[in-house]
Amino acid sequence: MDRLEADRMFVAVVEAGGFARGAERLGASPGQASKLIGRLEQALGVRLLHRTTRALHPTDAGRAYYEGLRDLLLEFDALDAAVRTASQTAAGRIRASVPLSFGVSALTPVLLRFAQAYPEIVLDVSYTDRQVNLVEEGYDVAVRIGRIGDSPSLIGRRLSETRLLRCAAPHYLTDHPRPEVPDDLRGHRCILDTNMAEPFRWKFCDPRTGEALEYPVTGRLRFANAEACLRAAEAGEGVASIPAFLAMDSVRKGHVTPLLEAWEPEALSIFALYPQGRHLARKVRVLLDFLVAEFRSPAWE
Repeated sequence: MDRLEADRMFVAVVEAGGFARGAERLGASPGQASKLIGRLEQALGVRLLHRTTRALHPTDAGRAYYEGLRDLLLEFDALDAAVRTASQTAAGRIRASVPLSFGVSALTPVLLRFAQAYPEIVLDVSYTDRQVNLVEEGYDVAVRIGRIGDSPSLIGRRLSETRLLRCAAPHYLTDHPRPEVPDDLRGHRCILDTNMAEPFRWKFCDPRTGEALEYPVTGRLRFANAEACLRAAEAGEGVASIPAFLAMDSVRKGHVTPLLEAWEPEALSIFALYPQGRHLARKVRVLLDFLVAEFRSPAWE
């Protein structure tokens, strides 16, 4: 027995004063109404209705049950309508987790434009390089860069991609020979981003064969933050491997010079992840659509 269906039928029958009219309200037959209420009485262990050939009246227990149930059903229907409306309205709070450097350098201006376009949405954004657990920690969206793995609990939507630039300050290159092939990095100080999956092995792509390659690198400066690595490169401390979304402004200003451009590795994809199996609220959907549109032609390219 569907308890909610039976409860609704009971209220309809009491208010209509009979099985036929009550059943008609809910698009059912009198026989179905009688069966549902009979099962409801059996489940409760009490008679709810006095039935005669001429009339139908609630018992004392039935009257008390009706009065309490009617208010509960009204509250339930109001809650149901509110949730449905909220899911179709671009309003409410969105919790998002974003990598620190990408968030500060590339995402913040986009989020400000989004906030202007959707004033009813509250953005609660954490800039952190820690990979949060979206479900356990209550996040609606997380931005990830690079491979996202194969998680059955998450869905990924691709936003854009970013190249990895190897770069150094012009005055560093005045004192050190410019590397022409990856193997030349053996003679250079490299600035290492320990947030990378393999900070001591840099990836390249052979321009002659298209083969993916890895070369070991060393350096005495190691930071768990790409922006810190870029600042060290600008200061002439060595060669750094920096995502284009962070490095291109410095390149355009002449603070660093790109190196080994012909050997650039495959670009890193940028994804927005959200929990699998959860109804995607309109507020989250419009954010994802907005990000995809904004990053279709990213400012760093």
